Amino acid sequence: MSETLPPLLLVGCGKMGGAMLEGWRERGLSEAVVVDPYLAAAPAGVTLVREASAIPAGFAPAAVVLAIKPQEAPAALPAYARFAGGAVFASVMAGRTVAFMRGLLGAEAAVVRAMPNTPAAVRRGFTVACAGPGVSSGQRALADALLGATGEIAWVEEEGLLDPVTAVSGGGPAYVFLLAELMEQAAVEQGIPRDLARRMARATVAGSGALLAASAEDAAQLRKNVTSPKGTTERALAVLMEEAAWPELMSKAIAAATARSRELAG
Repeated sequence: MSETLPPLLLVGCGKMGGAMLEGWRERGLSEAVVVDPYLAAAPAGVTLVREASAIPAGFAPAAVVLAIKPQEAPAALPAYARFAGGAVFASVMAGRTVAFMRGLLGAEAAVVRAMPNTPAAVRRGFTVACAGPGVSSGQRALADALLGATGEIAWVEEEGLLDPVTAVSGGGPAYVFLLAELMEQAAVEQGIPRDLARRMARATVAGSGALLAASAEDAAQLRKNVTSPKGTTERALAVLMEEAAWPELMSKAIAAATARSRELAG
């Protein structure tokens, strides 16, 4: 995709911030400043500063992307209020609401709240976003381009949906990695050497995800396609799909993560 993004300010360049920055660089950056006290060095063409007060004078970003931990927001955000009224703020902080952020950035702040996930690192991420009051169509389009640089993006009108989104897609990669971890351990328990068990589990989870992404059939049908009547998979699924097993546990897990996202709203 050939384009040049306008000047950007990235606050926080950890795993998610770094993934987004690489996606933007691939699309073409005109100018970018990163604020991060821990980053060893910035990529070529990107200015790195350790704190907000060191942002070059006269720098006027079109977007300020907030990729810090939600617990850091109360102390960090007021320093960026000077960009309100010009830049759109795009936040990927879990739990922090648009109202919370505008309370720190000022009533003029145009805020987009979003929840990406870690497959963004390989440009296979999924992000759900919600535009707050005062976000113009142009600012929404810019946020769409920035958040979509690492994968697929969807928009919702109801901000409250971002709490279960955080639980499902935000935390979802961890649940999938846990599945691979448990499959590996179960294989070892059945006598398969550790190295082979790891290869099998990783390849099976990754390959199944690729098949799911490529298929027009839904997940339930793909599951049925693997399940021969009275076969080994059917026997295993009878255990996993017991009422108190995966169905109930997944519901409890998503509910717990959703509740925690709401707690982080502060």
